[in-house]
Amino acid sequence: MFINPIFFPKPKSTKNWASKAVLGERVYLNRDQIEIPKAHQSPIFKILNAISSIGMMLSIWAIVTYSVWGAVLGVALAYMGKSWYLDRMVWLYEDMKDASPDYKSWDF
Repeated sequence: MFINPIFFPKPKSTKNWASKAVLGERVYLNRDQIEIPKAHQSPIFKILNAISSIGMMLSIWAIVTYSVWGAVLGVALAYMGKSWYLDRMVWLYEDMKDASPDYKSWDF
């Protein structure tokens, strides 16, 4: 957490997909203070993180056992799970960006 701001400075704009994904994660983590819409209160976030984690573990196993197909499947699962999760975070941010003055200030 200390090194990240050094290597990655504040973005020039938050109107891109990657920035919105990070901001969506912040909104999701703040769901105890500001409730998120019912459409986003599903177990999909946990399921997608589990898929991504399983893919990563499969990839590590495949590296250890020299399994090309295991590595391909593991990387595909990890990327698919993480990409879909980040897509849901962008959707959450887009739905919530006007819900709070703090969230509005993130949009530049």
